[in-house]
Amino acid sequence: MNDYEDILYHPHHVSPRRPPMSMQDRAAQFSAFKALTGYEEGIDEAARLVEEKLELTEDRRERLDGCIQILRDAEPDVQITLLVFHPDPRKPGGVYLPYTGLLRRVDEVAGLLLFRDGTSVPLRDIYDMYGEVFPDAL
Repeated sequence: MNDYEDILYHPHHVSPRRPPMSMQDRAAQFSAFKALTGYEEGIDEAARLVEEKLELTEDRRERLDGCIQILRDAEPDVQITLLVFHPDPRKPGGVYLPYTGLLRRVDEVAGLLLFRDGTSVPLRDIYDMYGEVFPDAL
C-alpha cells in the first residue's frame, strides 16, 4: 500500500468559518523564500558598461585651455557642445556623454562652466569642446 493511499480520494477540506485565500495573497506568503533574491539586480548591474576616465594628453589640455580662453572673451549665450565624463556612483569608472547648451559664464574659481538651463559642468570632467565660436585651428 502507498503511503498516501488512505487520503488520496478524500475530498479537499474547505473551512466553513474562513473565506478562501486569493491566489495573489497565497503567492505573497512564499515570495520571501525566493532562492535567488537580488539575482536579477546583480545581473543588470554587471551588464552596465563603464569606461575609465581618459587622461588628457598635453595637446588636448592645450586645446581645452584655448577653448576656455575663447569662452571667457565670447559673447553671452554662445552655444557649445561638450563631451563630459560622468562618474558612476556604484562602480569605478563612468561614461562620456555629450552636452549642448547656452553658456552663461566661466567660473574659474569654482572650476565650472555655468549654462542658462542651470547645468554646471566641472572643467576637470570635460574631454572635448565643439562649437562655432572655436576656430578650426584649435
